[in-house]
Amino acid sequence: MNPIALLLLALSMSTDAFSVAISKGTSLKNPRFTEAFRMGVIFGTIEAITPIIGWLIGHSATSFVDAAFIEAWDHWVAFVILAALGMHMLYEGFKPSNESVEAPRRHSFFKLAITAFGTSIDAMAVGVSLAFIEVNILLAAGLIGLATTVMVTLGVMLGKVLGSLIGHRAEIFGGVMLIAIGAWILLSHLQ
Repeated sequence: MNPIALLLLALSMSTDAFSVAISKGTSLKNPRFTEAFRMGVIFGTIEAITPIIGWLIGHSATSFVDAAFIEAWDHWVAFVILAALGMHMLYEGFKPSNESVEAPRRHSFFKLAITAFGTSIDAMAVGVSLAFIEVNILLAAGLIGLATTVMVTLGVMLGKVLGSLIGHRAEIFGGVMLIAIGAWILLSHLQ
């Protein structure tokens, strides 16, 4: 996987966390940078760990299957998983949100970690699909974690201004990017 595709993957993996961060920023009164950065680090760390876990699961499955069989199907597996995740993100992005968020008094580590894990499930599935193609998982996970840290920090800081404007659109963008990356992987292997 080339560096541009890895960067696009990292950005698309961080969009759901960005949406959550916008929501959190909207619910805070004048969020401070230190709180935004703290949230970014928590989300980024968890988002970097989950694709490695997924990759280990996918990589261990490859030892039970012939390498030629994997090479014949790896791009299809990656495409199906990324396209399915992308379509799910599109569905969530277009679904109307009727939930009202209560302003928190403080952000506890436990609640942030649970929320971060919830937004990183897709990164674990992506890690499984990355085990079937040639990719440096540590680089991919590091980029995903870094992108998530930056996006969450920015999302919290910009949440007050941007929350109602692009909250769901960020997830739509991420869904489109996952589908495009899956299609790119498929097309590059079919040629």
